[in-house]
Parts: sequence; C-alpha cells; structure tokens
Amino acid sequence: MPSKDCIFCKIANKEFNTEFVVETEDYVSFKDLSPQAPVHALVIPKQHFASLNEMKDAELMGKLLQGARETAEKLGVGDNYRVVINTGEKAGQSVFHMHVHVLGGRAMHWPPG
Repeated sequence: MPSKDCIFCKIANKEFNTEFVVETEDYVSFKDLSPQAPVHALVIPKQHFASLNEMKDAELMGKLLQGARETAEKLGVGDNYRVVINTGEKAGQSVFHMHVHVLGGRAMHWPPG
C-alpha cells in the first residue's frame, strides 16, 4: 500500500513527470536526481516497503535484481555496474522506501564505505 508522504510512492504512482528506464507491474526504475556515478539509477517496488527488512516476498526481491540488471543494460553499463541497497539510516538510507541503486560508468573501488 502506498504511503501518502513517500516521494518514491508518488514517483511509482506517476504523480510526477518521471521518465522511467524500466517499468513492470511490480517495479519502476529511473535516473537518480543526485547521481554518485556517471550512471546512477534507482529500482523501486511499486508497493511500499520502508526498507529491505520489511520485504518478505523473495520473488519480488528477485524481480528488483532483474530490474537492476535490465536498467544497467538499458543505460549502457550492463558489463560493469554496482548494485547497492542501503538499509537503515546508519547505512546511508535517506528515503525510506526500499530501493536498489544501480551505479556504473566509472571504476568502482573497494571497500565502498
């Protein structure tokens, strides 16, 4: 169920003029407004979950990873990209709607944080 104050719920429900990279019945992906790499997109479920910890549906979790792969391919970084899920404020989550970051277009370093 969407959260009325959640920005990502509003994006998924097309309340803004957001251009989607990928859209299915379960999720959408779109370019991040504050990119941390030359290619930075987000994959979000249409259903509201505050974080990965709230998700119990393994099939939907798998679909989000498929969405990350498809998004990377469509944005031209399908050979080299990083997928990140921040869970909780101390881990860097700033929007409390489950989302998967897809980052690419440059060399990634390890450890990341």
